[in-house]
Amino acid sequence: MNNVYDKLKEMGIVLPSPPLKGGIYSPVKEFGRNYLYCSGCGPEVNGHNFIGKLGSDFTVEEGQMAAKNCLLNLLANLDQYLGDLNRIQCFAKLLGFVNCTDLFEQQPQVINGASELLKELFGDEIGLPARSAIGTNALPGGIACEIELLLEYK
Repeated sequence: MNNVYDKLKEMGIVLPSPPLKGGIYSPVKEFGRNYLYCSGCGPEVNGHNFIGKLGSDFTVEEGQMAAKNCLLNLLANLDQYLGDLNRIQCFAKLLGFVNCTDLFEQQPQVINGASELLKELFGDEIGLPARSAIGTNALPGGIACEIELLLEYK
């Protein structure tokens, strides 16, 4: 595997600071041996947020950008917790929630924004987890999407 930080630099991506917690929880929680559960992260990065619904306020492409930001926040939390993203052995599960109108049915395409970045950074073997993309009528603060991760590290 290539160095994740080199890949981020090559793509012109700077990890944001870990997001502030929005409640009483752990952003990253270890369970079993070498497994991590990452609490859901929203799309606010460097003061830019996505507030609204897919299907009325945002296009699929804008939703993909929001999902990518969610993933960047998750990686920021993991970087802080692990000290080195290269320790990630395998992403096991990605769970994406999309704030959308009742008739919007493109949740998987929205969450592809996060999945594509994960695959590009970590490759197929590490960066392609099982995945669910779920539509919901509301998310905290009206954010467009939220993503959680389960992973194994070394």
